[in-house]
Amino acid sequence: MSHPHEHSERTVWYRTQFSSWMIAAGVVLAIALTVIAAIDASYRTVSLVLLLAAAAFLVTGGIKVTVSSRGVTVASALVPLLRRTIALERIAHASARWTRPMEIGGWGYRWKPGLRAVSLREGDALWLELLRGTHFVITVDDAKRAADLVNHYLPGPGAGH
Repeated sequence: MSHPHEHSERTVWYRTQFSSWMIAAGVVLAIALTVIAAIDASYRTVSLVLLLAAAAFLVTGGIKVTVSSRGVTVASALVPLLRRTIALERIAHASARWTRPMEIGGWGYRWKPGLRAVSLREGDALWLELLRGTHFVITVDDAKRAADLVNHYLPGPGAGH
């Protein structure tokens, strides 16, 4: 559910999105690796190193996306200190469209030439066209509303200031 809030005539949009399979995979993997490390000392080091994979599933399995007059922030819902903010000054335009994970490199936090993405599932996605010609994509419900608000805050002709 999106939640716009008015504060000094400034609207803030936010949405929390979870991928149940990513979180489940992270939990199962963490439990299995911990049990293996506890039972068999010869696999302890490998199991503990592989716990990083479980942590990656958990950290990227839930996100909170915020659009405000400062820009767009995507943060881990489970570890909010892990966040990425794209300032309005770096954004040329925002749009929304149906997006498949494979067109943006897969699931989780993705890097491709000219594109960064946070992808939890197929569906509605916020596409940010950055001034340097690259894109930042976030799969999140109600992306059209988020894109409209980003464009409202952008300076230039037709901006909603």
